Amino acid sequence: MKRKILLSCISLSFVISSCSYKKADLVVYNAKIYTVNQGFEIAEAMAIKNGKIIAIGETSVIKGDYPAKEMINAKGKAVYPGFIDAHAHFWGYAESLHNANLTGAKSWDETLKLLQDFSKTQPEGWLIGRGWDQNDWPNKQFPTKEKLDELFPDRPVLLRRIDGHAAIVNQKALEAAGITKPDRLTGGEIVEKDGKLTGLLIDNAISLVSNKIPPFTASQMKALLLKAQANCFEVGLTTIDDCGLDYNAVEVMEKLQKSGDLKMRMYVMLSDAEKNYDYLIERGPIKTDRLNVRSFKVYADGALGSRGACLLHPYADMPNRTGFLLSNIEHFEKVAKKINEHNFQMCTHAIGDSANRSILKIYNKVLGANNDKRWRIEHAQVVSPQDFHLFGSAKVIPSVQPTHATSDMYWAEERLGKDRIKGAYAYQQLLKQNGWIALGTDFPVEQINPMLTFYAATYRKDSHDYPKGGFQIENALTPEETLRGMTIWAAKANFEENEKGSLEVGKFADFVILENDILRADAKQILQNKVLKTYVNGEKVYEKK
Repeated sequence: MKRKILLSCISLSFVISSCSYKKADLVVYNAKIYTVNQGFEIAEAMAIKNGKIIAIGETSVIKGDYPAKEMINAKGKAVYPGFIDAHAHFWGYAESLHNANLTGAKSWDETLKLLQDFSKTQPEGWLIGRGWDQNDWPNKQFPTKEKLDELFPDRPVLLRRIDGHAAIVNQKALEAAGITKPDRLTGGEIVEKDGKLTGLLIDNAISLVSNKIPPFTASQMKALLLKAQANCFEVGLTTIDDCGLDYNAVEVMEKLQKSGDLKMRMYVMLSDAEKNYDYLIERGPIKTDRLNVRSFKVYADGALGSRGACLLHPYADMPNRTGFLLSNIEHFEKVAKKINEHNFQMCTHAIGDSANRSILKIYNKVLGANNDKRWRIEHAQVVSPQDFHLFGSAKVIPSVQPTHATSDMYWAEERLGKDRIKGAYAYQQLLKQNGWIALGTDFPVEQINPMLTFYAATYRKDSHDYPKGGFQIENALTPEETLRGMTIWAAKANFEENEKGSLEVGKFADFVILENDILRADAKQILQNKVLKTYVNGEKVYEKK
């Protein structure tokens, strides 16, 4: 890694002003500032004015030329650009803070115990939860609704699987949705066994029930969003890509940003729905310093964990199933043409190798070779060896979540088989297609902490050092690649690389100060690392107590 301390006004190649005496609002000095600029240079100090960086270089120069109202002695700590989560569900995470957290339950009985304990805090209305994963249970079988019916005969219950692509509901919830039989539907399944409904819903079937849940009030949603924001600032996030919202949710966040309550920068993808296309086509792209809405989130298939991912060949552990696309191919072709016609960005969830191939072929047909549309494949989880080149040929961005690899590695080969698994979670192969890759978490499917992203991408292990040598370690990213994926490359995926993602003159002063230098830390230090301070627009939004 290059190290270059910028010594004088002449050598300050990325300082916008001359060496003239100039006041600043904030100066950070005695730091190890990873600029993440093109040369991956390291500086000691930076000056900030009106929310933007006005100078960066050596401590003696910056302190001498830029007297400031506030001076921060970083005491040698590492400073990074604010972390950008290129794929998350901020609104959904906020909502989940009001629901039962079922993550980590080791059995269906343990899941039910967590739900019973939670129900005592909310004795009325719907019971909502998320986080169960049958792959973590001894029998690895999907649950059925009988025990839910016994425990909650008079309250509707909906419990989403950790990935959100399957849910278990009780009889009361089925009745609320008017579901009495396993009707066929595109891209979803109402599961039955022996002629009876099991309560298990896959993908598009979930909305039949979830649409019956009363929405939060405006005051409830505001409180939840601000709580979510505080949690995200605590782990160093300064920009979040919220993947798949209706326009009315965007308007809520826009209002909170204008009032100064919501300080988080948001890159929002609208959901694949006619009302959202009509809204953005009529209004046009939305772009402020903190809000960017110019893209649409489309779902090609479901998830690997619930066997909804669309595969070219049957699942290794269920030979009669290949998964399914969530819409017919004509729908994807239609929306791709519409999105391209209006110069928006298309971001498509694609997990299985068949889903990835289908969408990549459409992208290549619509975009052609020479474009800067930056269309994205979200997850790009299982890709056939014959299809990796389709990312590079149309400059398609792979937007991946490294913690998915370390969450799925225990059972993914059972689903895919020993040959097909080699094209799964293949981040180095994806990186090579265009020379860059965007990284995120997919929270609340995974935890919000970017340190887990960094660890999973570089070590490809869980927190217990499993497996020895790392999971398919040939596809690990280097520390520098990972940091770029969490900062400047994530910004580039959002068309925002000229305003954020690196610490350079003229860019927003979004930065974090960490307890340990993640580019020099060992595995344990990375996992236990804490954010000391988080700044957005030169304003301190979090400080470790």
